This record gives sequence, C-alpha cells and structure tokens, in this order.
Amino acid sequence: MQGLPRGAIVDDVPCQQDASQHYALYLPSYFTPSRQWPVIFAFDGGGGGREGVECYRDAAEKYGYVIAGSNNSRNGPWNVGLDAAAAMTADIKQRFPIDLKRMYTAGMSGGARVAIMVAQNSTEIAGVLASSAGYSTKFQRSERFPIFGSAGTEDFNYREMRTLDRLMTSPHRVVVFEGGHTWPPVEVATNGVEWMELQAMKSGARPRSNKLVAELFSKRLEHANAQPVGVPRLRELKQVAADFEALRNITPVTASAAALEGRPEVVAALRAEDADDAREVRMQNEVDLLVRQLNWPERADEALASLQPVVTSLLEVARQDADSPDRRIARRVLAGLRASRRSVANRKYQEWMQEISVPTPPPSQ
Repeated sequence: MQGLPRGAIVDDVPCQQDASQHYALYLPSYFTPSRQWPVIFAFDGGGGGREGVECYRDAAEKYGYVIAGSNNSRNGPWNVGLDAAAAMTADIKQRFPIDLKRMYTAGMSGGARVAIMVAQNSTEIAGVLASSAGYSTKFQRSERFPIFGSAGTEDFNYREMRTLDRLMTSPHRVVVFEGGHTWPPVEVATNGVEWMELQAMKSGARPRSNKLVAELFSKRLEHANAQPVGVPRLRELKQVAADFEALRNITPVTASAAALEGRPEVVAALRAEDADDAREVRMQNEVDLLVRQLNWPERADEALASLQPVVTSLLEVARQDADSPDRRIARRVLAGLRASRRSVANRKYQEWMQEISVPTPPPSQ
C-alpha cells in the first residue's frame, strides 16, 4: 500500500508476483488498512483499465470500494482475460484488507463476458456488473450471484441484454440508457453499486442499514414516479418492488404497479413493444444470414447484392431526425453489422463498409 495515493486513479500498478500483469487502481480518499473493503475488478474489451475504474470511481468513493481495472484483459482468447483476472485478484488481496464476501466483477462488451466467466469459475465473486454484453458461453437462467446489466439504446448488444433480463430467474436487473456500445454513465454505474448493496444486505454479506435502505428506496421510488405514466413507470415500480422485497414494506408499490398493468393503453404499448422486438429479430436474422454467406465463394456476390438494398433502407431510417423505435432498431442493426465486419474476408464488403457512415449514438448522460 505504501506509495499508492488515496482519492486518485493510479493508471499503472504492476502485480507483485507477475510484472507482466498491470492494472489501474482507485482507493477511496478515506481508505485505511484498519478495516476491510469491498472491491470491484473491472475488465474492458479494449484493455483500458482506467475506463472501468473511472466508470465506478464516484460510487467507490461514496460507498467505500476499492476498484482495480485490468490493463491486460481485452477481447480475444478467453485465457487472456482469465489470466489477468487471476493475477489482479491475487495482487489486490495481497496488498489490501479486502472483504472476501464482497468481491465483484465488472466489464464492458467482451470485458463483461470475462466478468461473468470469472464469477462462474469462482465461489468468491459476490456479483457482476455487466455492460453491453452478457454471456460468453451458454446462457444460464439462474446463477448463484446477482447480475446488474446495462446497455445503450443504440447498442448492438441491446437485444442480448433485454433477453437476459427477460429470461433470468435469479436476482438481476438490466438498465437501458441513452447511448451506444459503451460503459454506462456514472449515474447508472452508481445505481449498479447501490443495487449490489441491497443484494448484500439481503444475503447477509453486509450488515443491514435501515438508513441506507430508506435512502435508496426514496431515491428509486422518486425516479419511478418521475417516469411517464405507462410502461416506463410500470417497469420501474416492478423493479423497486423486487429490489426492496424483504427489506421494507412494498405493498403500496406492488399495488401501484398492478393498477398500471391493467390499463388498456399499457397493455397496447406492451404488445407494440413485443411486435417491435420480433421485427428487430427478423431483420437481424436476415442481415446475419447474408453476412455469413459473404464468406461462401459460391454465394458471396449474390449475398452482397441482396445486402446492399437492405442496408440502404436501414441507413435512410437511421438518419431520420426524429427518434423512434424504427430509428433505434435501424441503428442497432447497422452498428452490429459494422462490429461484425472483422469476421468477413470479402474485399468488396470491407470496402463498402468503410464508405458507410452510421449516425453517432447520443452521448450517455
């Protein structure tokens, strides 16, 4: 611990037992070795340790977490991320008094997949903060650890995170923010840490604080009631009820949610959402099939000819000024197309992709 500052990000800390492994580090300004501290191990798909540390720094300062972000883990072979996680975890546990019941992983894109894989391969990880991606292997409906997921409205992995939210049965939450394929906004990251605080109180991993429960309940309920009357408010109220069950009386919240759920306009909006989801899946499947065929010599020219009008149509919708479900769907499909271009060897396709200008997603707030 000697020489490491408090309240500031250290960009490069070499592991003591393996100098080839490095990580960025944040210690709260009031850090002291006289107590144990929860920790977040962060993984970025591009190997930027500071990215994840910056994302969770405000929450770490407020709630007393150590954060370490690997500078070695990146998209590619899984052993790279797993080796980085093992080295970083061992080093942090050796240097600092860590609460072994409250070790968390966080990640963005391929880093989120590493974060989940690390948790699956360990009995020590208490929860996962996964942004812009979920599982690296087969989806699991239930995990021993809670998952807080997030995705941007124009993230090409948006559908994946929505599916995770819909299908998981163990404790989880998925938050959607305005933006693209990126780490979540600081506010969403802080919400994730607060959600983990609630999960830790439920499991007994940390002492219950009635004051904190009341503060977070008031904050979440105020946010829910600020949402437009309809599906957005319904979803928030349901999540508040799920998150605070066993921590305080949620009967009024469940009653408010039930009243909203039965309203005809809410039922109609949910049906429209389902129709949009199905349309996006069909569109994505059509594009994915044509992209795969670009690698088949006997089908490549025909597939490229079929893909061009589809992309032209998507671009027209994506460049519309007014926001709409159609525009967001078009931008997500196009973003996924550009992200997958590395897997296609077709030269004409690569040249074409270089010429395509996809609208920039709105900045996350």
